[in-house]
Amino acid sequence: MKMNYALVTPARNEAAFIELTIKSVIAQTVLPLKWVIVSDGSTDGTNEIVEKYLPGRPWIELIKLAERPQRNFAAKVAAFNVGYAKLAGLDYEVIGNLDADVSFEPDYLAYLLSKFADYPELGVAGTPYREENAMYDDRFKSPDHVSGACQLFRRACFEAIGGYPLIKSGGIDFIAVLKAQATGWKTRRFEDKFCWHHKSVGSGSHASVWRRLLNHGRKDYLLGGHPTFELFRTAFQMKRKPYVVGGMLMLAGYMWAMLCRVERTMPSELIAIRQKDQMQRLKDVLRHPLKHSSGLIPAAARSGDSKN
Repeated sequence: MKMNYALVTPARNEAAFIELTIKSVIAQTVLPLKWVIVSDGSTDGTNEIVEKYLPGRPWIELIKLAERPQRNFAAKVAAFNVGYAKLAGLDYEVIGNLDADVSFEPDYLAYLLSKFADYPELGVAGTPYREENAMYDDRFKSPDHVSGACQLFRRACFEAIGGYPLIKSGGIDFIAVLKAQATGWKTRRFEDKFCWHHKSVGSGSHASVWRRLLNHGRKDYLLGGHPTFELFRTAFQMKRKPYVVGGMLMLAGYMWAMLCRVERTMPSELIAIRQKDQMQRLKDVLRHPLKHSSGLIPAAARSGDSKN
C-alpha cells in the first residue's frame, strides 16, 4: 500500500548537523510529498546549508522566521505549526515531525510507512534513537513511547489530538503520544531500526550535564512521573556518569518541584495513563527479578501484543 507522507522540521541554529538530516531525507527510497523546513531565527548558517539543496527539489521548502529573543518549547511548536500550515490542501496520510539533528538509513521512512499500512489502528510510530553519552536507557521507556526526534503520525490521529500543545517547559512530544492513546489510537516504538541523534544531551561540560539532570528530574514531575518510579529511575542513573551525583540531581529536581507544588503541565487524565504504565512495569520487575534483571523491560514489549 502506497502512503503519501509529509515532513516538518523546526530548526534553530542547526548548522552543525542539519546537512546530515537533509542527506538522509533526500536518499530515502520513498520521498516525502512535501518537506517544510522552518528556520526559527537561525543565525549560524543553517539557512545557507538548506538553500544549497533546494534547486531541483521543489518538494523541499524553506521558511525563514525572524529571530526571537526567547527560546522555549512553545516556540518550537509555533515554528512547527507554521510549516504544518503549508501542507494544507495536500493529499497525504502521514505527517512527520523531524528534528534537524538526526540521520538514518535510506529505507528508514519507508519502514515506518509500512507499519502504518499494516496496522490501521496505529496513530503514532517511531524507532529508538542512538546518541553519544546518552543519559537515558530505553529500558525505562514504554514500547508505546515514540521519541520526538522522529515522530510520525497518521494524519487522522494528528488532527484528532489537535496537534502539539503550546507548552514552554517541554514534553510536547510525550503529551502528544499520550493524547493519541487517550483518544483510542495505538502508538509504538519499533525496535528493528534506529536513527542517530547527533546533538547528544550529555555532550556538554560537567556543569551543563548536571544542570540538565536536575532539569530532567523537574520535568519528570511536571510530566506526571510517579514518585516510586522516579526512585528506581534515579537509582539506575547513579550507575552512569556522573556516578551517584547524576541520580541525586535528578531526584533533587523531582523533589524540589513536588515540594514547591509546581503546576504540572501534563493533563490529569494523561498523568493517570502514564503512572499506570510505570507502575505496571515496576511490578513486572519486582515479581520476576531474575528474568528482568537487565532493567525495566515494559510488559507489552515481552507479551508480543497486537501493537507490534
